[in-house]
Amino acid sequence: MHISLSGHHVEITPALRSYLTGKLERVQRHFDQVTEMKVILSVAKLRQKAEATLNINGSSLHADAEDEDMYAAIDALADKLDRQIKKHKEKITDHHRSEGALKNQKYD
Repeated sequence: MHISLSGHHVEITPALRSYLTGKLERVQRHFDQVTEMKVILSVAKLRQKAEATLNINGSSLHADAEDEDMYAAIDALADKLDRQIKKHKEKITDHHRSEGALKNQKYD
């Protein structure tokens, strides 16, 4: 997974970068088909904003979170992305039994 990280009116420190990558590893642990992730951290007056766009084989997911603390915004962003990944994974998983399994059953 390739992570593109940029800051708008904020300097991306190594501590902030390592915290963000650590939180976003949870997303990759739940769904390993994430090809690219673009993250933008921004500051506007007293609001810290974190937003991310994930590219997943043919589709994309977007989430953003705002808080007074950048680390809290990153936590909220990771939670939102985690929920979206789980929901996307549920959608692409076939929950029905295949017809072949029913045809192979023998009834007495």
